[in-house]
Amino acid sequence: MTNPLLTDWTTPHGLPPFDMISDEDFAPAVDVALDEARSAIAAIAENPHAPTFANTIEAMELAEVTLGKVLGVFYGVAGADSNPAREALQRDFGPKLSAFGSEITENKALFARIEDLWTRRADLDLSDEQSRVLMLTRRGFVRQGALLVGDDAVRLRDVKSRLSVLGTQFTQNLLADERSWFMPLAEADLEGLPDFVIATARAAGSEKDAGGPVVTLSRSLIVPFLQFSPMRDLRKKAYDAWVSRGENGGETDNRGIAAETLALREERAKLLGYETFADYKLETEMAGTPDAVRDLLMQVWTPAKAAAEADAKVLERMLHADGFDGPLEAWDWRYYSEKRRQAEHDLDEAALKPYLQLDRMIEAQFACANRLFGLEFAPLEGPVYHPDVRLWEVTRDGKHVAVFIGDYFARGSKRSGAWCMAMQSQHRLGGEVRPHVVNVCNFAKPEDGQPALLSYDDARTLFHEFGHALHQMLSDVTYESISGTSVARDFVELPSQLYEHWLEVPEVLSEFATHAETAEAMPADMLQRMLDAATYDMGFQTVEYVSSALVDLAFHDGPAPKDPMQKQAEVLEGIGMPHAIRMRHATPHFAHVFAGDGYSSGYYSYMWSEVMDADAFAAFEEIGDPFDPDLARKLENTILSSGGSVDAKELYKQFRGRLPGVDALLKGRGLDAA
Repeated sequence: MTNPLLTDWTTPHGLPPFDMISDEDFAPAVDVALDEARSAIAAIAENPHAPTFANTIEAMELAEVTLGKVLGVFYGVAGADSNPAREALQRDFGPKLSAFGSEITENKALFARIEDLWTRRADLDLSDEQSRVLMLTRRGFVRQGALLVGDDAVRLRDVKSRLSVLGTQFTQNLLADERSWFMPLAEADLEGLPDFVIATARAAGSEKDAGGPVVTLSRSLIVPFLQFSPMRDLRKKAYDAWVSRGENGGETDNRGIAAETLALREERAKLLGYETFADYKLETEMAGTPDAVRDLLMQVWTPAKAAAEADAKVLERMLHADGFDGPLEAWDWRYYSEKRRQAEHDLDEAALKPYLQLDRMIEAQFACANRLFGLEFAPLEGPVYHPDVRLWEVTRDGKHVAVFIGDYFARGSKRSGAWCMAMQSQHRLGGEVRPHVVNVCNFAKPEDGQPALLSYDDARTLFHEFGHALHQMLSDVTYESISGTSVARDFVELPSQLYEHWLEVPEVLSEFATHAETAEAMPADMLQRMLDAATYDMGFQTVEYVSSALVDLAFHDGPAPKDPMQKQAEVLEGIGMPHAIRMRHATPHFAHVFAGDGYSSGYYSYMWSEVMDADAFAAFEEIGDPFDPDLARKLENTILSSGGSVDAKELYKQFRGRLPGVDALLKGRGLDAA
């Protein structure tokens, strides 16, 4: 029987035929695709003709088409809808793919062809895009060890293979801890909880077959529970479980994995001639150096800490007024902060959420994309990997642009967080290919027949991930290796964080923030109060984030710590971490940093991009029209369509005329007066 992963797909717009694919198809398909890719690479390396851009670089771009097709499907479903079979495949594929990558970068004949082109680049009559792809290809080979020989080359291969195994283990351990823990709630324990939290707890209990409502470690449930439950003992129990993911001992404990990962990263960097892993990692980013990152983070840390400490004094007085002695604790902060927000801003999230329906917020993100970029979205029928998944065809001027895939609800098989991925990326080499872009979120799934309601933070997450999706959809490059979000890590968050600003445009919310039961628009005074409160508790949120970024940087900017937990404690003590605030991601569940190399030494990237997104949206504010067509066209033609075809700093300067400072960020977070 033919493996459906290896056939030409006749589904709408070439979507993966999920209804025909079984878990048993993945391993054989990967093996076939790897053999095909190896043969293609060998043919390039052994080509008797002199190297040309076409027979070497472009041929390499096309060598792994089938492999990319298969892995795009596999890793898409493995992250969003895991099961034991897929987890086992992840553990098997990691070292296998790492070995294949090492084979390519260690192929001396192949690298010699690349070097030949590089030395003759001035005489090759390359386009700017081709010159960029050649530079990135050569740089990638060098950074993966192409210049190493002998024992060093062998050791680097082993290090990379082991790191791939550790990253998979870290992710699966974290998912196991999140999936296994829940706290049953008696009916009396529901006291003080809004209806939407109770409904979410009952739905979670039904999924867990617990015979009643439960609190799980899904952010969409545990955060509102911590906000609204007046029962301090239950808040503490839930919070302790949430922050101890990955450090509960036994098979799912991630502390040893973190220590080994950091040691191997340091060894990898030194093999490649770098002093530290941070030096290695940041070389290709906009920031460039660890000192530049630290300087930005500390510019933000000082006012954020001052604001958080002032807020803590207010919240502690509220705690004491409720009859509790002692200091404000981390499991108290969200509860008293919510009460304070209701008092100071007359803003009750329970009253607010009915106006933030998921379906209406999806309409809002589509409407903004239509006004800015002329994109239109129509529901699409086609195969999906889970019943909750939804499809849309994206068009412009009647022409197909992309398929957009939305997977919005939390479930036990989905890892935590929110992300965007492309199961198929835009490129033109070998024929026009349009993207299949997926947004994955973890919003609370409502009971049957009820609308899904979001918090304002959830709505921002929705817009954030859709900003990434637009970066993929509007990509307009020839080569897949520089398509869409294939950009510097501290630039990739710019389109996503910039798109969040359109959620804050009053006319958008006036149209789409309508009540789930009455369909009435959000009252103007409530809308204004919500927008006014956008920077409420920003000291807490910024301290949570910046402390995590500083710990990440410290892990990699120096000798690898033998005990990462001790190093974490030292960093937090050194910066004066407020008692009642914890890192957003403690080391044992810091998936951004330890599930792979993506954000290692790079968690600061969100802040670096925020400096740009605050400044970029200011361009629309200066004109006085958030939907100015000329500026939207300029945004698309510079940042959104270019992928990695131009250096990130140059792209930003093409759009804004200069690089930004930190002032707009501090103002946007309400920390400029702190």
